[in-house]
Amino acid sequence: MDDNKVPELEVMVSAVDQNTTTLAAAMNLQCDAIIVNQCNEFAYSEYTYRTHLIRCFHCDERGVGKSRNITITHAKADIILFSDEDILYREGYKDDVLKEFAAHPEADMILFNIKQSEGRETYYNKNYGRVRWYNYGRYPAYSIAVRRDKLLRSGVTFSQLFGGGARYSNGEDSLFLKQCLDKKIRIYRTNVTLGKEIQRKSTWFEGYTDKFFYDRGVLYHYLYGAMALVFGFRFIYKNRGQMVKDKTFAQCFKIFAQGVRNAEK
Repeated sequence: MDDNKVPELEVMVSAVDQNTTTLAAAMNLQCDAIIVNQCNEFAYSEYTYRTHLIRCFHCDERGVGKSRNITITHAKADIILFSDEDILYREGYKDDVLKEFAAHPEADMILFNIKQSEGRETYYNKNYGRVRWYNYGRYPAYSIAVRRDKLLRSGVTFSQLFGGGARYSNGEDSLFLKQCLDKKIRIYRTNVTLGKEIQRKSTWFEGYTDKFFYDRGVLYHYLYGAMALVFGFRFIYKNRGQMVKDKTFAQCFKIFAQGVRNAEK
């Protein structure tokens, strides 16, 4: 590859039951994109939006991990940026992504800011820095941009057990980042903001139910192994004012621990 070549960028959109012909405009896409629309048919379509090619894969199946893996399979660009149907990009985001990778050749992956909707805030990057095992767990998939060749060489894909439409509620993004770290992919964060999340009903969160705590226990087993109970205790205790309402702290942690133990079998 020519070292002087300006890298291309593709946005990898995971969507459910969307009108793909209007989605590029709704998201303000300014580069090529792949849309995987999980709906009630298998089909392919494509169109041009603002001179950019929008390739649409319509799939009669569910699971956000499966959706993101399909985008990886069909991606062509040097850099790919994961996204969801409810992300609205600001003007100039494409150049910002390319400039950030050009300025930081040490980075295989960069986690960008997306302003999250009220009540769903999990992260905000104030500066550029390294992401490691102790601070990777709060980033959503739509913050992730990665050099495609590095990702393909690593063999890392998204788990199909976790996330919207899968067996366990969420966490496919954290598992993905953990596997990337395990494979020595160099991950950095940046304070560059690409856009914002549009408010909508969560596709998986239905409150702090038994399933929420159980699924979190299963997830923490895969994320933290022998330290799962310790990290789980800290997680529930730290958020007890929000999570511990209909049950006692002990009951919440007991359900969490059941998830950890069952995942070990």
